[in-house]
Amino acid sequence: MTRDSIREPTRRTYVKYAGAVAGGGLLAGCIDDASSGDGGGGEVTHTASMAPMGEVSFSGVPENVMIYSLLYADMAVAYGHGDAINSLGFDADTEGRTLETYYGDLEGVSFDSSGLEQLNSGSENVMVDEELFYELNSDLHLVDPCLIVSMNGWERSDIENIGQNIGPWFGNVLSRSHSEPPEGYRDEYEYYTLWEIAERVAAVFREQEKYERLKVVRDDLLQTIESNLPPEEERPTVGSIIYMEETFYPSAINASGFATADLRPFGVSDAFAGDDVTYDTTYDFETMHEVDPDVILHRFGISTYDVAGIRETLADHSVASQLTAIENDQFYASGHPVQGPLMNLFQLEMAAKQLYPDQFGEWPGFDGESYPEFSAEEQLFDRQTVANIVTGDY
Repeated sequence: MTRDSIREPTRRTYVKYAGAVAGGGLLAGCIDDASSGDGGGGEVTHTASMAPMGEVSFSGVPENVMIYSLLYADMAVAYGHGDAINSLGFDADTEGRTLETYYGDLEGVSFDSSGLEQLNSGSENVMVDEELFYELNSDLHLVDPCLIVSMNGWERSDIENIGQNIGPWFGNVLSRSHSEPPEGYRDEYEYYTLWEIAERVAAVFREQEKYERLKVVRDDLLQTIESNLPPEEERPTVGSIIYMEETFYPSAINASGFATADLRPFGVSDAFAGDDVTYDTTYDFETMHEVDPDVILHRFGISTYDVAGIRETLADHSVASQLTAIENDQFYASGHPVQGPLMNLFQLEMAAKQLYPDQFGEWPGFDGESYPEFSAEEQLFDRQTVANIVTGDY
């Protein structure tokens, strides 16, 4: 797979629909209570609540679930319901490999992406065919309705009809980077942290205990990280980027939203902090050399981009080869911004070792296949504990 063929799932395509939602040009507002029905009748067994849906009623634990964004697939797996997933927004093989890369160390935890429906068309114009909703006949759409209704050809009435006649909606994606909600809905949309979203999704699957146990692991991991950080003056400058077609696309490390939930805790100096970085910001080789971060983290580095190949390309370039991160071998494959709770644990550990090897142990590199193996002493969280939580073996 070439970088051209996978560029859309990472930046340009996501930017296209995220920009439409944030700008409000295609969407005057979402439907209040668009997902408040149980989608198929039956006695209500439980409820869950999250903006922009409000309170959603369920007549049982969902068994056939539409998912667009990867964080929700990770959550379904984390709560023991990965088999319920029927779709993903982007390339299921690539996204599936991302999850499998992390799950390889978790005994009894896996993700089978074979046969999953790809929801978007894969073209320049991001689109989900309404007919797919009826074909999949999901009892839950674990998708932000504001995301879908922002796409060409969709109306608010379509969202309502699907919620009432097929299955409810339950999703929130603007929390990724705190994008501005559509005009007419800005007073009602709420932003959540990754783990706040995870808590609400746990209620959907009636797996609150698994959420609580996973959060304990995460809180312990954060405590380990925060208690061992070096003084601020000893921390590196870090640049978070995507590289393709001789262009660097920077992103802000300390920005709000769950996209940086694996980087913000490290308190690094953002190399791009002096610039007004947006999704459209680009750097050429010379500009990147002027910024020259101590460490460069290539986002979507697990399965989506061949970061080792990119590193070799930059090392052979007359200007890029002079980057400090290239010279010092500190150009790393970094995590997936659309991260769920299990991904977040591994990506926090990954970033800790990449940014502060003296404190947390060295990162051995990523071979493009499997997450590196660490001894029990080298691990920043216990794999078996996490695996037992997911499988219910408390």
